[in-house]
Amino acid sequence: MAENIQSDEYKNRWLILAIVVMQPFMACLDSSIVNVALPIMSKKLSVSMASIEWVVTSYLIIISATILIFGRLGDIKGKTTVFKYGLIIFAFGSLLCGISSDLRFLVFSRVVQAIGAAMTMATNQGIITQVFPGNERGRALGISGTFVALGTLVGPPLGGFIISILSWQYIFLINIPVGIITFIFAIKVLPKTSKKKEEGLDIKGAVLFFIFVVTLFSSMIIGQHIGYENTYIIISFIISIISFIVFVLIENKVNQPLLDFTIFKNRVFSINVLCAFISFTALSCVNIIHPFYLQDVLKFSPAKTGMIMTVYPVTLTLVAPISGHLSDKIGSKILTLSGLLVVTIGFIFMSNLKEISSVYTIVISVGLLGIGNGLFQSPNNSLVMSTVPKHKLGIAGSVNALVRNLGFVFGVCAATTILYNRMSYKIGYKVLSYVQGRGDVFIYAMRIVYICACTICVIAFILSLIDKLKPNVNRE
Repeated sequence: MAENIQSDEYKNRWLILAIVVMQPFMACLDSSIVNVALPIMSKKLSVSMASIEWVVTSYLIIISATILIFGRLGDIKGKTTVFKYGLIIFAFGSLLCGISSDLRFLVFSRVVQAIGAAMTMATNQGIITQVFPGNERGRALGISGTFVALGTLVGPPLGGFIISILSWQYIFLINIPVGIITFIFAIKVLPKTSKKKEEGLDIKGAVLFFIFVVTLFSSMIIGQHIGYENTYIIISFIISIISFIVFVLIENKVNQPLLDFTIFKNRVFSINVLCAFISFTALSCVNIIHPFYLQDVLKFSPAKTGMIMTVYPVTLTLVAPISGHLSDKIGSKILTLSGLLVVTIGFIFMSNLKEISSVYTIVISVGLLGIGNGLFQSPNNSLVMSTVPKHKLGIAGSVNALVRNLGFVFGVCAATTILYNRMSYKIGYKVLSYVQGRGDVFIYAMRIVYICACTICVIAFILSLIDKLKPNVNRE
């Protein structure tokens, strides 16, 4: 056993896990439903594919910009307290999304929702790691990964069904009862917050990091519309770079930093966090592009699109807990490498999809991505969270969640930028949406995106292999 934990929360660890895993279930349910609904929302709100992208990216940007803040607050005020408030804010944001009637208010509502999601994402892994010993941690994180998959699993078919019979606003409202019920049980089951630390929040660091994330990714998205040579876009990128540099300088000097860079001195932590970032960057390409491929190119209905997109979470649901359990028995080396290799093969298949590809071919391609990520995710999370001391679990959990969300938002921005650029090149003029009757143009650009995703997965595999071949005294 990693530590002599005799508290009630350790005795009730499986009950605590049951409550904590509801948050990733809610967040992924919401995310997967939105992805399926994007083509319909684009048409109903009379906006382009590039504009509707804000529904996804605004959510991811705010999570990425605030998750470190809430991770630090979790260490100071208590992870349980931050987690419970996050549940309520997420449910309230879902309500606002459900009553939205235009794109601007919907994006604002997604920002509110993202704040609640960030609060729970920054603390849930820390809570799990704190109450589970090392010999059970991989299985617990694997179960958490299963609920991530279940949220993603339920989302597409449910979203497709809701959109088929009701308006798109209803896809957000299902989060409300789940959030309320989870909050009630959280009050009763989760451990009481221990004595609060007499420490302060690094306000300067928080502001600088927020500016860095928001200006960077907003510039990437807006640049798709007005061009990256635009003066304002260039200035925004410069502000982002300067903010990050100053942020790093300040964090290395203050006594109570927002981000403790000493945790990155552990090579195992740093390499596996980087591999997680690359993995989620690649996988987010599918989330943003695949619904448009299925509905606009292949002319599938939202319901059929939802069913096909469940292949990924189904395979992930089956593989993740097994992989997590195996990581407790045989370690993470083989599992993480195998996962990255299978994801790479999956993207090779994805890059060969065409206008005439069969459902069978599509299912195999998406299924490989689910199997690979299921093999990789749980052992990698366990490895990352096991390399830091207990008093830094909050910040380690928030960093782990941060790189996941940074990977998602960077992947969406990069994928759509490449997609629109290659579509514009192929068709001969600038486009920011699917061109009716030109599925060949979309397929050409989509293939380039998936080849790029495959390439970075190969890089992650090589980095992980090099790390595994080197001995490390910090490895458990």
